This record gives sequence, structure tokens and C-alpha cells, in this order.
Amino acid sequence: MINTKTIVALAVMMVFSPILIAGPKGPTIVDVAIEVNSSGDLAGQFDTLIAAVLAANPLVLNALSGNGQYTVFAPTDDAFETIGITADNVDEFDQDFITDVLLYHVARGRRDSTDVLDSDRIRMLKGGFLLQDSGVLTDNAGGAATIEVVDVEAANGIIHIIDSVVIP
Repeated sequence: MINTKTIVALAVMMVFSPILIAGPKGPTIVDVAIEVNSSGDLAGQFDTLIAAVLAANPLVLNALSGNGQYTVFAPTDDAFETIGITADNVDEFDQDFITDVLLYHVARGRRDSTDVLDSDRIRMLKGGFLLQDSGVLTDNAGGAATIEVVDVEAANGIIHIIDSVVIP
């Protein structure tokens, strides 16, 4: 479950983000992640991702709420838990580490599943690449993540859900 601190941060973000950020017309990547997390088949699967975005450098939240187009490879809570990160303990990790991990899950541009599957490698915002082969992403350390859900649309990009956290 999302902890109280995360709920308060989300409430503040939802109230003040239209004032602070000139976002796109329509739901942003952050808005869509919150919506997907609150209902449907994937409800409760992104508590850790949302908490991590809030714990990271604020530039991550600003980018994913802004006008630029991004592709996000979004790990589930189970994926984060395999590396020891949960919504309840994400604040215990170094902010730079959380920021680097998140930026290694984001690529510039709106890449739907066809674009992703047609690519051999994808340059990430953190720097470096993810190698892609038949829906499996391989990180710099040789770890693999499978794309499980594709083409979750947002006004400022697109989300693909993955089963592992990739490490820069």
C-alpha cells in the first residue's frame, strides 16, 4: 500500500502541479501511472514507482509531468521488490541512486510498441542504452526485463510495463 507520506505528496502534486508546471493538454505520464495504479487489472502495481518518482530529484517529476514526449519502461512493485525497494522504504535510498535508476527507465520521444520492437537498442535519459530483442530489454549489467504490457498512452508520452528493474 502507498504510505501516508506518499498520499500527502500526491495530493500536493495534484493540487499544485497545474500551477507549477505547464503540462500538456490531457493526462501526463504521472497522471496515467496514478490512474492505472488505482483501478483495473494493474491496480496497486505501481505504488513503488510512484513513491520513487516522488523521492527522486524533482526534475524527474517535472519531466514526466511536462510537455516533452517520453517513453517510460515502468517496473511493477514486484520488480522493485526483487532489488529490495518498496514504497515504504524508498526514502531510505540515496536520492541520486533512485534518480539514476528512474532515468534509466525513460527514453526521449514517444515510442509505441512497434517502434520499441523495431529497435535493437534504445538510448536512455540516464545515458547508456537498453538492448532490445523480441520484447526483452537488457541493461548495461546484463540484467533482463520483459515488456509485459505495451502502449499505455499519455498526453506527453507512452508507458510500457516491464517485469524487472533495469540497472544503469
